[in-house]
Amino acid sequence: MPNGKPAGVRCVQLADDNLCRIFGQPERPAFCGGLQPSMDMCGDSREYAVQWLGELERLTAP
Repeated sequence: MPNGKPAGVRCVQLADDNLCRIFGQPERPAFCGGLQPSMDMCGDSREYAVQWLGELERLTAP
């Protein structure tokens, strides 16, 4: 997504299994590589992590 990913829009690089198609590739955005998981972000379930990321997107939307 050359102009960035808008909040609420699924990344075009996510496969159906939610794995990044360009993980480890030079074209992977620096932001993605810099986003390191933490217990605060991931919690104890995928649902928690998705909700947390959604809230982060909401809070940082223009």
